[in-house]
Amino acid sequence: AGWLGVTSGLLCASAGRRTDSGPLSLLHIQQGILQACVALGSSCPLPSLFVFTLRTSRKCQRQEESETRARIPVSPTSRPPQGEGGERDLEVIFNMAALAKKRPETQMMKHAWDSYRQYGWGHNELKPLAKKGHTTNIFGNSQMGATIVDALDSLYIMGLREEFKDGQEWIEQNLDFTGVNAEVSVFEVNIRFIGGLLAAYYLSGQEVFKLKAVQLAEKLLPAFNTPTGIPWAMVNLKSGVGRNWGWASAGSSILAEFGTLHMEFVHLTYLTGNPVYYQKVMHIRKLLAKMDRPNGLYPNYLNPRTGRWGQHHTSVGGLGDSFYEYLLKAWLMSDKTDTEARKTYDDAIEAIERHLIRKSNGGLTFIGEWKNGHLERKMGHLTCFAGGMFALGADGSPDDKAGHYLQLGAEIAHTCHESYDRTVLKLGPEAFKFDSGLEAVAVRQNEKYYILRPEVIETYWYMWRFTHDPKYRQWGWEAAQAIDKYCRVSGGFSGVKDVYSSNPTYDDVQQSFFLAETLKYLYLLFSSDDLLPLDSWVFNTEAHPLPVLHLGNITLPGSQPAQR
Repeated sequence: AGWLGVTSGLLCASAGRRTDSGPLSLLHIQQGILQACVALGSSCPLPSLFVFTLRTSRKCQRQEESETRARIPVSPTSRPPQGEGGERDLEVIFNMAALAKKRPETQMMKHAWDSYRQYGWGHNELKPLAKKGHTTNIFGNSQMGATIVDALDSLYIMGLREEFKDGQEWIEQNLDFTGVNAEVSVFEVNIRFIGGLLAAYYLSGQEVFKLKAVQLAEKLLPAFNTPTGIPWAMVNLKSGVGRNWGWASAGSSILAEFGTLHMEFVHLTYLTGNPVYYQKVMHIRKLLAKMDRPNGLYPNYLNPRTGRWGQHHTSVGGLGDSFYEYLLKAWLMSDKTDTEARKTYDDAIEAIERHLIRKSNGGLTFIGEWKNGHLERKMGHLTCFAGGMFALGADGSPDDKAGHYLQLGAEIAHTCHESYDRTVLKLGPEAFKFDSGLEAVAVRQNEKYYILRPEVIETYWYMWRFTHDPKYRQWGWEAAQAIDKYCRVSGGFSGVKDVYSSNPTYDDVQQSFFLAETLKYLYLLFSSDDLLPLDSWVFNTEAHPLPVLHLGNITLPGSQPAQR
């Protein structure tokens, strides 16, 4: 109570006053609170105070004044930083490193990274209970250090200087794709490795990250050697032989996999001058544009040999999700010049609204799945990213529907929060139903697990950026506390098998995306909007930030000049 009283008085008395360096804004006051919290240590209710300062500032009718602050790192209108630029940007980020290291999200990141460093270094992921390395079939049988590559930009953004340098040194000395006889997922390697390396390059200016990204991308190109140009799901990095998942409908490729290459491949062409990357992804877009779509919906399966749709199953969750995300982000990344991508996104979302989005009897908006003409009233944790996507795409919507899509994003965020709040652990299940009187609750045992997924926190962050409604920070803090309480073990963080059990068992996997996405979005949720502003950066589907390319002044090799 004393803390809140003092804070309220400071806000009302001090907001708007000038200092030697300019106006004293809410951000300055929050930074002062942060410094005081560092002195207090773990007893300081930091997130609650941040939320409180926002509420109090509104009561005092003070508006936060705009500030000119140093930003992370490169102006997207220019080439990425070279040499001294990267060092300068490191200095910008690390100038508050001592304070940042006290933040709960940073402490969680430290525990996850230090555990991996001790028990799984060089392996793709970590088994935190067994305290040894872990890998899955998406990485083949190779030790490619997936967690290192995936976590690099999070380490950088959080100001963890020594950890970032350790990761960079491992990549310089050990990340070598020459002669690697491993069959890997094209999609996963693209979003985690190429996306992670490109983001690390753009943030730090270290040339090694760009070189490694290009070397790996060249190894993925044989996957596109199909009759249609739709890539195989997997490719052997040594032989170049590709194939699809055995479980996929009629030998098909997956929409969310071949449709989630555009951002990274456009940047590869931009950085290298080699048109092949841009041409590969634009060929996919042109092929899809010619195809009939049942009810305007994109099925999740497409046969790369015949060019025909497989099973008519449409989802904004697994198998479909990031295809729609990358249509929107292609437009944003092009400085809103890629109007073809925007139109394709708008048409797809219109069909999704008409056929997939419903309101439950209890008033919860959800996104179902279309299966052979029938709507399944089930929503996956993966689908929860869509709340943030709708908010991100609101500006620029046709027919002045920006307010509608921001509201839709808020409704999806609320539904996904309910899926967390209705569990014992306050962590969301993998999938939840809206049927037979049950709403936002998992029914099947094999859908009750939580594997450290980021999508709900991702949506909280986007909704915070666009609305500054304090509830999103409150919800994010609740999720952070639950993760730290129920998923932290001595050797890192583990997923849990049943979020409805007060004594859950662990799955013994620390996913690389936990460091790349979940903890990064938590950190950004409690950071200033000036950290990676959305008018300059676009996040890939693994939360790796890539700069907006001002293509009005650039013609990509192999492309037509961009038109506004």
